[in-house]
Amino acid sequence: MKRGYLMSYVRKAKKGYYGVAVYRDENGKRRQRSAGCFKLKREAVSAAVALEKQLNAINQDLKDVSLAKYYQRWYELYEKDGISEITQNRYTVIGNVLDKYWKDTKLRAIKRSDYQAFINWYGKNHAHDSVSKLNNAVRSAVGYAMDDDIITKDFTHNVKLVYSKDQEKKVEYLTNNELQTLKKEVLAKLSRHNTSRYMILTAIYTGMRKSEIQALTWKDIDFLHATISINKSWDEKKKAFKPTKTESSKRTIKVNRELLNRLADLKANCTTMVFQNVLGTVPTGTALNKCLRSIMASCKLEKQGFHFHSLRHVHVAYLLSKGVDIYAISKRLGHSNITVTLNTYSYLVDEFKAKNDELIINELAEL
Repeated sequence: MKRGYLMSYVRKAKKGYYGVAVYRDENGKRRQRSAGCFKLKREAVSAAVALEKQLNAINQDLKDVSLAKYYQRWYELYEKDGISEITQNRYTVIGNVLDKYWKDTKLRAIKRSDYQAFINWYGKNHAHDSVSKLNNAVRSAVGYAMDDDIITKDFTHNVKLVYSKDQEKKVEYLTNNELQTLKKEVLAKLSRHNTSRYMILTAIYTGMRKSEIQALTWKDIDFLHATISINKSWDEKKKAFKPTKTESSKRTIKVNRELLNRLADLKANCTTMVFQNVLGTVPTGTALNKCLRSIMASCKLEKQGFHFHSLRHVHVAYLLSKGVDIYAISKRLGHSNITVTLNTYSYLVDEFKAKNDELIINELAEL
């Protein structure tokens, strides 16, 4: 097991033997990593030696790798499979940005101040959401680079996100009264031959994503228990089912009877998918936004930047205004954790926090 002055070794455990690989990182620092626990000592020895060779090979191959090339390697190995085409495109765009800015700069040569300068450069012409997504992707890749022992410090840690407020999309959302007005206008001209209106109504009542609504089949709706099961989404370009955005997006949500009664009208279309129209197709995002704009114009609702996905935000705002717990809302939306919800809808949470703070002060004044 001896390699120069390094030596992998075996450590006795209660249920067998641990194999431990010993190797040097790119700075020559001695490091160790467990090869696992085995019943037989010779198995632990073999695993430790194999892991040592693997780690030294990785270290030799990657010690001079550039940030751009390591990011691409990380994306291909860990992220590419199982994500949507839109998400793949975003990762590709980020890779192009890294290649443009950093060129052949070695990963291990980058300091935190260098990375902050990069964020400052990118943030001058991009909105907060774009900067945040880029930083999150790079941070994940850097974490894996540390696991590969290419670098020892996370140069993305404590970096301040800089972004252009001029690039922020300004969207005006609906008040609760305006939401009621929109819903009444949607219901006024419901027709099973125009399924777009039913999809808008579903978004209002459920907060589901467009692709999740498009993908609904009659098997997903439980009329007896008043639930909708979200287990897939729809690729409108390929006209085929695809996995949900994330694993946590798979969920079952409660819905009200009014929505279910309206959706039951569409059974007369005799389709497998709930929102297939008379032509046998599911309305696209373009068709939905056109229908939504027409409905809003007819009831004189003018909102800058408002589109179909905005209904998801309106759904959240309505639930918050009614005192629904943010954790319950997060589960309903299919977010992986409550932090995602808080970050995505921080402006709403802050707005209702301010109202609740005022309520708290008023209540305390009566003590």
